[in-house]
Amino acid sequence: MVKLNKIYTKTGDDGTTGLVDGSRIAKNHPRMAAIGDIDELNSTLGVAICEIADEALVKTLRIIQNDLFDLGADLATPAEADDDFEPSEMVLRIVPSQVDRLEQEIDTVNERLDPLTSFILPGGSKAAATIHLARATARRAEREAVSAAQEMTINPQALAYVNRLSDYLFVLARALNDGGKADILWVPGASR
Repeated sequence: MVKLNKIYTKTGDDGTTGLVDGSRIAKNHPRMAAIGDIDELNSTLGVAICEIADEALVKTLRIIQNDLFDLGADLATPAEADDDFEPSEMVLRIVPSQVDRLEQEIDTVNERLDPLTSFILPGGSKAAATIHLARATARRAEREAVSAAQEMTINPQALAYVNRLSDYLFVLARALNDGGKADILWVPGASR
C-alpha cells in the first residue's frame, strides 16, 4: 500500500525525478515524457467518466485507469535487455492478460457498431468527444513510449497495452455516438 505523508520532497528541485529502483533521471527524459503522457491520459479518462452514466462502462474505465497507474509504474522501472518483465511483489509490469482484456473489450464493442463508411471527426456527444480526446492522448503516449523504447529497454506488453487502448477508445467513442449512427463523417475537401 502506498502511503504519502508529505506531498513535496524538494528532491526534484534540481530538475530530476526518482525511478522505482532509486535512480534519478531528468524530468524531460524520454522515459518521463512517456510516463507524463500516461498520467495525462489517465486524467483525461477521469474527465470522460464524468460524462458517462453507464455504470458498467464506468467500471471498465476505472479498471483501465488502474491499469494506467500500473503502466506508469512499469515505465518507471528500468529494465535490462534480457529482462523477462515478470511482475513481482515489488515490481509492477503490464502482462498479456491486460492486453487480452482490452482486445476482448474492443471486439465486444465493435460488433455492435455500424460499419465505417468514412473517417470520422472527433465529436458527436460530449461523452464521445471526451473519449476521442483520451484516444488522441493515448496515441501521443504511445509515440512517447516508442521513443523511449528506442533508447532503453521497455516492456513490450506496455507498448501493446497503450496501442490497444487507443483502439478501444476509438470504438468506444463510436459506441457513445449511438453505435456510430451519430458519428460526424469527414468530407474530404468540403471547405475548399
